[in-house]
Amino acid sequence: MPTIVVDVMPKAELLDPQGKAVAGALARLGRSTFTGVRIGKRFEITVDGAADEATLAEVRQVAEDILSNGVIEDVVGIHVVEDRG
Repeated sequence: MPTIVVDVMPKAELLDPQGKAVAGALARLGRSTFTGVRIGKRFEITVDGAADEATLAEVRQVAEDILSNGVIEDVVGIHVVEDRG
């Protein structure tokens, strides 16, 4: 069974306090190579049957309606990971 991965991130123009906290911790640890961190969400949806265009369209709709808050988040990626079992 294929798994469809949905990535959701805060909108670029909004502050990301969790990301800022992690970036500060990295700087305190001497990891000055990193210039910023943004923290998002990842959803893994397993489907019966093929992950065809219709299924991906349905997942995109679910991602936009339920998995993300359109006011403050963007769905930035949807991709298929074939059989993990």
